[in-house]
Amino acid sequence: MSHRPNLLFIIADQLRADFLGCYGASFVNTPHLDALAAQGVRYARAYSTSPVCVPARASLLTGMNSLRNGVLDNSLWLRPDLAACGIRTWPEMLNDAGYYTAGIGKMHFYPWDSNHGLQYRVVAEDKRWIHVRDDYYHFLRAHGERKYHGNEHDCYYEDKGAIINRLPWELSVDHFVGEEACRFLKTYSGDGPFAAMVSFPGPHCPYDPNQEFLDQIDPQQMPPAIPAVPEDASGLRRQNVAGNLGAWNGVDYSDFNAAHKQKIRAHYAASVNQIDVEIGRIMATLEEQGLLENTVIIFASDHGDYLGDHDLIGKGTYYESSVHVPLIVRVPNGQPSVQEGLVELTDITATLLAFGGAQPPQPMDARPLPGLGLSTQPRTLIFGFVSGGWMAYDGQWKLCKYATGEQHLFDRASDPDEQINRIHDPGAFTELRRLDDALTREVMRSVALSHHAQKVDTTGMSQDPSFGKEGWQRPYPYAFTMNS
Repeated sequence: MSHRPNLLFIIADQLRADFLGCYGASFVNTPHLDALAAQGVRYARAYSTSPVCVPARASLLTGMNSLRNGVLDNSLWLRPDLAACGIRTWPEMLNDAGYYTAGIGKMHFYPWDSNHGLQYRVVAEDKRWIHVRDDYYHFLRAHGERKYHGNEHDCYYEDKGAIINRLPWELSVDHFVGEEACRFLKTYSGDGPFAAMVSFPGPHCPYDPNQEFLDQIDPQQMPPAIPAVPEDASGLRRQNVAGNLGAWNGVDYSDFNAAHKQKIRAHYAASVNQIDVEIGRIMATLEEQGLLENTVIIFASDHGDYLGDHDLIGKGTYYESSVHVPLIVRVPNGQPSVQEGLVELTDITATLLAFGGAQPPQPMDARPLPGLGLSTQPRTLIFGFVSGGWMAYDGQWKLCKYATGEQHLFDRASDPDEQINRIHDPGAFTELRRLDDALTREVMRSVALSHHAQKVDTTGMSQDPSFGKEGWQRPYPYAFTMNS
């Protein structure tokens, strides 16, 4: 590419990697994403280190881990004085570099209509936020319809959230997002490059595909859920059941049998098919508009979904089905490959900035993804943080610590399904100590950086006569710089 490319970042919500054909799934039909992977770089071991919707998105916006940016669960958001702290979001940084930035679909910002630097917005928040008066709300109103809670569908509680969408496909939220993405690509003026994020609300629960897509799925072909290990996950399971009883969901998963899990998986697979169809429409529009060969395309998910693995539903822990996400990058004239090294979801942020020629003003935890011709250092360890848990993972050994008091140490080389907890195994003590030491150092580093705005003494105030006089004013917030 002789000039700066357009940047198109497509993200699905709660999509685990192993429900795509290009990641080995034979029971789901994803030809468009498979084709994207065949043309680009597929990252075999990409991880969402903050596997909850809002923390994952806050880390993507800033390129900073969730301990540093302060967003550790869905009840938190970025501080309103980010700019005064010297912290800028990737849309703001790409705006400064001459890009026209767009956000289409689910943003999950607080307030929902914040833009965080996105110049063009078409908002369709996820299926649980039925009272948000976003663009999708107005679209439905114009068609004499409205958003529905999952519990307004037949058998919602009995089938554990696996339902048939009351809205026809042409009015469904993922189709709306796909349609609006195509509209943007068709109407964009071409005055300079664009950087667009297209964010699908599916396949996040409720598991609500349209019937015509569910008809394409054979429930008998669904892989069975990974068994629970009760003595190692009792607190996590109690927490998971209690969390899903909230009004946002209301489904009781205390009784969660194999038939429930199979049905949920079939509905989830059908929802993945729906998103793949929209990806195909977006790719076709790029080609029709002559944009395909000057656009870097990145596809990923914010986190996975247990779908019954370990007797859990949703996400939030560091089990593989919660944190292992798909990540595909297609670069015009690039060399297709599969990258086996560890990468983090937030590395997308540094990659967007590197392709756009933007320099971040704040130190970032994100690194440009490998295999794309960008300067980067490979990762030998990744760390994860949410309000209820921490992780250190080297690609084989995974250490997880939870607020419930549980601790897990898995050797994924010999135990890929994470069934054997080695935390008390004397034979694994060396690995435990190594990962625990590294995790402790990373927590200390991140916590220290998270308090940067409260810095007062940076230049030796004890020797500064002005500090000794009455009325001295502290700098607040103290802004990040690359040298501070």
